[in-house]
Amino acid sequence: MQSTFDITRSSRNILYKFLEENSLEQLNKIPEGFSNNLIWNIGHIVVVQQMLVYNLSGLPMLVSTEMVDKYKRGTKPENPVSQEEVEQLKTLLFETLNQTKTDFSNGIFKEYKEFTTMSGFNIRTAQEAMEFNNYHEGVHTGIMMRIRKLI
Repeated sequence: MQSTFDITRSSRNILYKFLEENSLEQLNKIPEGFSNNLIWNIGHIVVVQQMLVYNLSGLPMLVSTEMVDKYKRGTKPENPVSQEEVEQLKTLLFETLNQTKTDFSNGIFKEYKEFTTMSGFNIRTAQEAMEFNNYHEGVHTGIMMRIRKLI
């Protein structure tokens, strides 16, 4: 599991740089041909990791219901995100990862509701969910790199 968490941490460091290196206006801009923006992708990444690992394990998530409703699959940005929410996402990028690593070490993930992703991956355990999560984060990071060229 250590390598899975190392990969996730590397991914989160890249995402953090997007938050640091782009203005609030850039984070909120939706380029022509896209249905979302940089900040939505980061919120989506945080929420999906929580849904895949905690929610499907029957455990409370580390993010609010409001955040889930705003960033889950099938949503898109409705209003510009404030600087306060950007700061919250900066914190959540690492707090959620650190807590997940601690929770794995403490063995809290005992049950899992099997789930097949839109891309056809069948996830049977919380560990597999974290492994798939790295793929998911990579896909969205690629989208963000394309968006960054257009803003």
